[in-house]
Amino acid sequence: MKILVCISNVPDTTTKINFTDDHKSFVSNGVTFIINPYDEIALTRALEISEANAGSTVTVIHVGDASAEPTIRKALAIGATDAVRINANARDAFFVASQIANYAKEQGFDLILTGRESIDYNGAQVASMIGELLNIPSISIVKSLTLDGTTVTLEREIEGGKEVISCPLPLVASASEGMAEPRIAGMRGIMSARTKTLAVIEPSDVPALQTITNYDKPAPRSQVKLVNVDDVKGLVTLLNQEAKVI
Repeated sequence: MKILVCISNVPDTTTKINFTDDHKSFVSNGVTFIINPYDEIALTRALEISEANAGSTVTVIHVGDASAEPTIRKALAIGATDAVRINANARDAFFVASQIANYAKEQGFDLILTGRESIDYNGAQVASMIGELLNIPSISIVKSLTLDGTTVTLEREIEGGKEVISCPLPLVASASEGMAEPRIAGMRGIMSARTKTLAVIEPSDVPALQTITNYDKPAPRSQVKLVNVDDVKGLVTLLNQEAKVI
């Protein structure tokens, strides 16, 4: 079985976000980057499936410049077989999905896994776009994925319950919490990652469908007003006249 795992290179969750003075770009100086946590879940599940099916391979793919290679090497250290980097800055979700789909078309992957979303842009678009571009099923926000021959059973949470879907391979699935417990790379994995293949491929030509005009931070939190538990009238007045929610 051939499995492809799509990974994003994102700022660590503790990073303090800053932008340039013109609000056109994210300031990456001094920022620690990591594998997108949801992608790490997808990678772990791919490795579990690979280990249960002799002869399987797990390839990780990333769309980005050379600065992301330490993150890609971490994925190799965790256990991926090999890696591919599409040598281009990821300008939007369609561009990323197109690059991944164009590569996957030539390779014949049985299963493509992504995270449900990246924690920087939170777009949650790439997985479904890949499925559409490859004309194969795409299941989003999956909490459980099991394989029986060429049939995959997936479980998703929906409002008021759970949804269980059965689908034949090939397919695309985006991983959410619960699909797997992320692994920590051991020393053997870190050493072996240095010799694993990391191929660099030039991007295919894809039209730009959107541009980012500027970035901005959320407004600072306002001060909290405490209202006496017995002062219902005062609470209603504040909600009506200041918060303007009623």
